Amino acid sequence: MGGEVMTDEATVLFMSETAFAKAQKTRAYYKRFQVKYKRRRDGKTDYRARIRLINQDKNKYNTPKYRFVVRFSNKDVVAQIIHSTIAGDHVMAAAYSHELSRYGLEVGHTNYAAAYCTGLLLARRVLKMLELDEEYQGNVEASGEDYTVEPADRRPFRALLDVGLVRTTTGNRVFGALKGALDGGLDIPHSEKRFAGFSKDSKQLDAEVHRKYLYGGHIASYMRSLQEDEPEKYQTHFSQYLKRGLGPDDIEEVYKKVHAAIRADPTAKKSDKPAQTQHKRYNPKRLTFDERRQKLIDRLKALNSAADEDDDDE
Repeated sequence: MGGEVMTDEATVLFMSETAFAKAQKTRAYYKRFQVKYKRRRDGKTDYRARIRLINQDKNKYNTPKYRFVVRFSNKDVVAQIIHSTIAGDHVMAAAYSHELSRYGLEVGHTNYAAAYCTGLLLARRVLKMLELDEEYQGNVEASGEDYTVEPADRRPFRALLDVGLVRTTTGNRVFGALKGALDGGLDIPHSEKRFAGFSKDSKQLDAEVHRKYLYGGHIASYMRSLQEDEPEKYQTHFSQYLKRGLGPDDIEEVYKKVHAAIRADPTAKKSDKPAQTQHKRYNPKRLTFDERRQKLIDRLKALNSAADEDDDDE
């Protein structure tokens, strides 16, 4: 239009076209709009997957439905056995990869082998709590082959794998933790297709390749390749290993000892760190009325004394 006056015919045509334009979102839409759950908005929880994991049949009469939850951070692996209630989720037991330092693994707490150890630790811990550890020993030696627990007099402890938002690709560390829980004696529905070493072409799991990952063989191979090709990078990348005198040939023995130590005593230990007596403040402490008044009086006295000194100098 740009400053020009519309004719009567053009005005009628414009109004008729806009009259038939449909509103995409009506007022009723906005009045009835419901925001999604906060954890969905934050991209933390897949509620479509969660509802399928926690829904329990009504004829189970309040029987908990357990989940084997595995989560990864930059420095830790967290494995938990959780069941849901109306009041919220209840953590029955938990194991963390930083606990592996107590069992002899002081470095490399986030790789596939460490995830296996964490899953094994949680499985043995739960079975010990339920007094099923003697009945269900699991797969004592990690051979890399698929293992499923066989029912005995009492049924094995059953849980469902909860991977969260992780992409379930073949060889993902989540399945390392799953393998550890299976070898520890838990009954978890699974398939061997996602374990490290499964071949898409032959449709079979290569147990030797899988065993290599369970005992940190892939780490040892990388250490050897760096040692030959890039010695400086090897010194920086594996400085913590070298600090503890661990070379490529020592990795497998370390993991064997860790597996044996976990089976010997999976119970959780309290931290040796002393309890924090005084919390560090990140903001100034709030003053009382008397303290603020005294602070003002002190400032005024300081100003007056400074003014008196200037007068004396003159």
